Amino acid sequence: MTTSFGFPFHVDASGAVRPDGEDAELRGQVLQVLFTAPGERVNQPEFGCGLFNLVFDPDNTIMAAAVEFSVGSALTRWLGDRLVVGGVDVRSAEEALTVEVAYVRRKDLAPQALRVRFR
Repeated sequence: MTTSFGFPFHVDASGAVRPDGEDAELRGQVLQVLFTAPGERVNQPEFGCGLFNLVFDPDNTIMAAAVEFSVGSALTRWLGDRLVVGGVDVRSAEEALTVEVAYVRRKDLAPQALRVRFR
């Protein structure tokens, strides 16, 4: 007998651990790709896009293009069987970096978006 639970998960009102819905699962996987730096996982050293590493780079159009490319290519590589990346938008304002990812779930072609902001 195998016992496991999905990521992300929550504790319901009765105290039982339950996986969140499919939208939350895919969103969690997108966040894992964004926040994992290449080399961080021993068995998958190429996994991730190193978004945190790019935060300290100079704030210019070259950095924004590098972030857009690295995020889009990493999501396509690692989650391409579950989603299609529609676009990655990088904005910088008031010493904060905002990355917005638009994607479509392959299962039902539902458009989704995820926004991450760093200060």
